[in-house]
Order: sequence, then C-alpha cells, then structure tokens
Amino acid sequence: MNPFLSTLQPYPFEKLKCLTANANIADLSPIAWSIGEPKHEAPDFLKDVLLSNLDGYSKYPATAGMPELKQAIGQWVRRRFLSQHPNKFSDDKHTLPVTGTREALFSVVQALYDPTLPARQVWMPNPFYQIYEGATLLAGGEVKFLNCLPEQAYQPDYQAITDEQWQQCQILFICTPGNPSGTTLSLDTLTFLVNKARQYGFLLISDECYSELYRDESNPPAGLLQACDSLDGHYDQCLVFHSLSKRSNLPGLRSGFVAGDEHRLAQFLQYRTYHGCAMPFPHQQVSIAAWNDETHVIENRRLYNEKYQAVVGELQSVLPVSIPPASFYLWPNLETDDEKTALDWLEKANIRVLPGQYLSRMNNGINPGYGHVRIALVATLDECVEAAMRLKAIL
Repeated sequence: MNPFLSTLQPYPFEKLKCLTANANIADLSPIAWSIGEPKHEAPDFLKDVLLSNLDGYSKYPATAGMPELKQAIGQWVRRRFLSQHPNKFSDDKHTLPVTGTREALFSVVQALYDPTLPARQVWMPNPFYQIYEGATLLAGGEVKFLNCLPEQAYQPDYQAITDEQWQQCQILFICTPGNPSGTTLSLDTLTFLVNKARQYGFLLISDECYSELYRDESNPPAGLLQACDSLDGHYDQCLVFHSLSKRSNLPGLRSGFVAGDEHRLAQFLQYRTYHGCAMPFPHQQVSIAAWNDETHVIENRRLYNEKYQAVVGELQSVLPVSIPPASFYLWPNLETDDEKTALDWLEKANIRVLPGQYLSRMNNGINPGYGHVRIALVATLDECVEAAMRLKAIL
C-alpha cells in the first residue's frame, strides 16, 4: 500500500455524513446547499451535438485532444484573457484538454512535483479545494497552508511572505474566484505572483473553475493568463485550469483544459499518455461547441445572479451575508460553532450546508473556516427562496 494513503483526511462530505447520521431532521422537503454541483439544465444544443456524435465512442481518442478542440480552447482564451499579445499563444503548445479539472489538478502534482528539490513545499489557500492537499500528500510533498481571513478579503496575504519563505515553495496553488469565498485576485496581485514564480522558480497553478460565474457583465474577473499577457505574453512557470462543469452546467461531461507553460504541458502530456485519461471523441465535440458559445453562459450567470439577489435580500437582516464577486457560494461568518449551526439548520429546516471547518485545517493556531458555513446556491430559484424563508423563520 502507498504509505501516504494514511495521511489523507476524510473528504468534507464524509464528515458531514457522519455529523448528520443521527440527526432528527425536520419533516420538510430537503434542500441541498452543501455540494457545489451545478443543477441548471445543460443547453439543448450541446445535447444535440452529443447525440449526433455517438459513433465516436467506437474509436480510441488521443490524449493530446483533437486539433479542433485545442483551437476552440485557444480562441476562447484569446477572447477572454489576451489583449496585448494574443499571437504569442499557441493552440497546440499552450493548451491541453483534460477529463475534468479535479482529475487534472490531482495528476499534475503527481507528474510535476519533484521530491529531490530543496524546495519541498506545496502552498495552498486555507480553506481550500481538498484535491490540492490530497495530491500533495500522495506525491510525498510538504503541505503549507496560507490562511484566508476576512481582513484580507478571504485571500492569502502574499505581500507578507518573506524572500526566505518564497525559496521553500515548489508549487503554489491559487484559486480565483475562490472556493468557498467567491472573492477574486486582482490583476496586480496575479502579476505580482507571476513575477515571484519566475524569480524563485516555483510552479504557479491557478484554479479558475468559477471564473465565468461572475456578477458584473462589464467586469469579468482577471485570470493568470491575462497577467502573463499583460507582462510579455510568455507563460513560463504558470498553469491555468478551466472547466465546463460550472460554466456550461456539464459536471458529468468531465471536460476542461490546462493552459500555460509549454514545457510543463509537454511533461504533463507525457505523464497523461501513460495515465490513460483521454477524453472520448463525443465529449470533445460537445466541448468544442461549448467553448464556442457564450449565449448559454450569459444566461447561466443571469440565473445565479437572480438567486443571489433573492436569497441575500431575504437573509441579510438575520445573517451576515453579502454577494461575492463570483462563484455560486455564500460564505457567512457566523462566529459560532459551524458544525452545530449545520446540524441545527438541518434539524429545524431540512437545509443541508457544509461546516466551514471541514474545508480548512488548523494553521498558525486557528482554523480559518471555523464559524463559517458554505452555502452553494445550486438548487432552483424557488428552492433557494424557500430555504431562505425557512432560515429567516428559525433565526
């Protein structure tokens, strides 16, 4: 057995299952606000594309992906992030389709983490997406948490890191928009991190899976590729992960891409050739159609924004809730036992949320997720409004 398997912690939803196993749940229709799984309908035209390409399942796909898919990804990247040096971005060299970013975020650490280097630390925000930690532990790396506190808008304080500390970093995970806070890193901060990655030689990995679920149509969040473009159009030391799961309501398709440093991508492709995770041809055709269309994404944002307005409008008098710049989460700081809160809401209102402490670890004497709950506004508008009204009644 891999000895590092024993270092893994139970996944947050396993902890939630144990917490609620003996709960006396209210006799009301259940409303799930705990799991960040999109529930909006996938666009009909994408279903049609899948149905018209079913014969593709009879062929082995290439790990590198179809040229047409890489072209669609490259065109989307240029439209979304590149205004200064778009011609320096190569569809072939700077993109790699992946079977969902969860799989790719995990496997990229297995492929690119080097245990022989003096710098052994893998840094990640705290709270964090649990795959970052699990991937690091199973690769034999040393996890370093960067606390995300309210006074720093729930993002790490990168300016406070010393030169000596930067030298210990081999991989830095960033998440913008953040899970669970929905806060974003500015272009200035992203540019600062690109320069640090180049100066100290660490790999900068940006998880941007929520980048298209933003509030202001005129002000989309900045991305790491945009920071590279604003500097010189080179992507050394930088990899960015994007997904169709949230953007296009296709979590079951398992389709995303990695973009950035061509040398790191070549190494990652070599690993993936042995890893056996090529995307089926029909899924690639659906992905091409999805990356080429923005109409359904605009409608998706409208639906989430409608839910934010309704829920926050209902709850702001009884809970410290505010609408984040992006994502589909609320991350209220209740300043009390979040496990007790989650259990209380389930037993009194049959609303299931995730205790914040399950998404973070003790670090520097605190668990920065403690006292928070993560609310995922993935249910229907009517269900979200019903949940908000139930909470308002019991609070």
